[in-house]
Amino acid sequence: MLKGKTAVITGAGQGIGKSIALAFARQGANIVVSDVQEATAAQAVTEIEALGVKAIAVACDVRQSAQCEALIDKAVETFGQIDILVNNAGVTKDGLMMRMKEEDFDFVIAINLKGVFNCSKAAIRPMMKQRSGRIINISSVVGLMGNAGQANYSASKAGVIGLTKTMAKEFGSRNINVNAICPGFIQTAMTDKLTDDAKKQLVEVIPFKKLGTADDVANTALFLASDLASYITGETIRVDGGMAM
Repeated sequence: MLKGKTAVITGAGQGIGKSIALAFARQGANIVVSDVQEATAAQAVTEIEALGVKAIAVACDVRQSAQCEALIDKAVETFGQIDILVNNAGVTKDGLMMRMKEEDFDFVIAINLKGVFNCSKAAIRPMMKQRSGRIINISSVVGLMGNAGQANYSASKAGVIGLTKTMAKEFGSRNINVNAICPGFIQTAMTDKLTDDAKKQLVEVIPFKKLGTADDVANTALFLASDLASYITGETIRVDGGMAM
């Protein structure tokens, strides 16, 4: 499905990003694993290469535009092109708005929103030159519905949705598709830390009565990266078990 394609995935050292990288690799894509933690990225590369494709690890702090440009340059230098960019890198620093520190708000916005801008801006030039490309932004259902204690995270993820639509309008004429995925509550290291009671409360608001998996998100990303989604752009797809209906 993606044989011969090159995908750059941020925050791909673990969690959802790593699942997306593995899903793409199973379909034949070469992978640029970007993560702020170089050792984590290198470990992911080992697993990806075991699937028979090529992969490299590139340390990148998505808050820094120069590092994002270097990331894309390295991808093009290594593989000759960049076909897919998945903006997955993200963080949380939760707290009630009245108590939230300004630096915590800025930190989350810088990674979750400005990081998408930085990486996308760097990737657009080679994509426009080849007149093709896919950009997939990982947002969140809380960007659609808000969430108490997550003013910074909700704002950043809502911003990603608006940015996605703007990029889709600006780059559609160059055959570049830009879409967003909004995961709901997904089984990750973060949710594993929750108490059984907290998990039970989460499940109660989900029609499927279960948490999603990273593979659920990865499969949606795979669809958007493939030719099956060639006429889809500017779309926001919820992967949340119906939670945000």
